[in-house]
Amino acid sequence: MGHREDLLEGAKRCLLEKGFVRTTARDIVKESGTNLASIGYHYGSKDKLLADAYVSLVEGLSDAFDPGEGVSSGAAPGSLERFQEVWSNIISTMREPHSMWRLSMEIVAMGDQLPEVRDHLARAQREGSRGFVPLFLGGREEDVSEEEVDTVGQFYTTLMMGLIAQWTFDPETATDAERLTTGLRRVIEASAKSAD
Repeated sequence: MGHREDLLEGAKRCLLEKGFVRTTARDIVKESGTNLASIGYHYGSKDKLLADAYVSLVEGLSDAFDPGEGVSSGAAPGSLERFQEVWSNIISTMREPHSMWRLSMEIVAMGDQLPEVRDHLARAQREGSRGFVPLFLGGREEDVSEEEVDTVGQFYTTLMMGLIAQWTFDPETATDAERLTTGLRRVIEASAKSAD
């Protein structure tokens, strides 16, 4: 690996151990075996490097969200079964000790102190919203329209942020995929009754 990749891997380890605010440039250099100047050369700033490292961690987890063809239960895209299956997979990543999702809450709470990280992650969140659409409804990410990102994608992103908050704050009482699906089913049923 070159210095750029070494820095990214070192930053990921630092984030998981210390979080955004407590990680220093010197921590990253020590963890990566590089030098301080290489951070500026390859990433422009420590905050930009940390943001890229966080996005890389999330991308690594996204494979766990969708088990893929032949591995899933075969729940049809767009079905409540698929909704429950995907959220079950996502929530399982939140149950792990020292889940990296706590970093998301750190950004929410400390975002004004980390504007470069917050701004970078806000742009990455939009692409995450785009990725949710085919994950739940089927199709290809490149075919998702901007309108779908702004509606369906943002709906799933909002649920995700709420789940992250619940699992970070109080994992003992945080909801699971079955209860989340039951709640959605009841909302749909109530909506159908009011339409009659």
